[in-house]
Amino acid sequence: MKKYLITGISKGLGLEIARQIAEAGDYVYGISRTMTPELRELMSEYPDSINHLPFDLSATELVKEKVFKEFVGLKTSLAGYVNNGACAYDDIISNLDYSKLEDMYKVNVFTPMMMSKYVIRNFLLHSVKGSIVHISSISAHTGYKGLAMYASTKGAIEAFSKNTAREWGERGIRSNTVVAGFMETSMSSTLSDEQKDRIFNRTSLKSATSLQSVASTVMFLLSDKADSITGENIGVNAGTI
Repeated sequence: MKKYLITGISKGLGLEIARQIAEAGDYVYGISRTMTPELRELMSEYPDSINHLPFDLSATELVKEKVFKEFVGLKTSLAGYVNNGACAYDDIISNLDYSKLEDMYKVNVFTPMMMSKYVIRNFLLHSVKGSIVHISSISAHTGYKGLAMYASTKGAIEAFSKNTAREWGERGIRSNTVVAGFMETSMSSTLSDEQKDRIFNRTSLKSATSLQSVASTVMFLLSDKADSITGENIGVNAGTI
């Protein structure tokens, strides 16, 4: 049984990734701020496959103590880490608010970097050729009005992932990003139907990106089947051109 650390598992994509890992017979150390009815149902369905830690990812300075000492523990050998948890701060640049920007960078950039630090140390401690998968966004590659600040956090993570791959590849540690398109999640629920239609019409498939497709790609990158893939940005975005 392989063990994986995943952030943002309470809903949406994180919940689907946790489901697929549990269905495969492996184990999830899952983090989210809250316990949702959907997560509670999944945990009752797989009681021996999912452990949950309520943790706010903006508390970057507590990552070592709360996540790796108290939750995962030194004796646990992780096989992979999925950086899925994120928050969005949407606005036009001329309205940019520093406090909101800083909070978003804590969740989307600083904490994932610190998590990667301790995940790599875990891999080294247990002599594991582990896999790190960051969830990025098509907005880092194709401009959308109001998403400049959010897109910048995903661009930072993509650069971090590529350099992680270069730095730790000789130890068999892989790092990739999945560049997801707009999915029907709570993060996109604030968009109007007109806004969604404009976004979806920019895709080749004229549709939202499916959670299952993104989650399955994450599963592949975590697996040994992808043992020669690292430092890549894998697009799963309904053909956004």
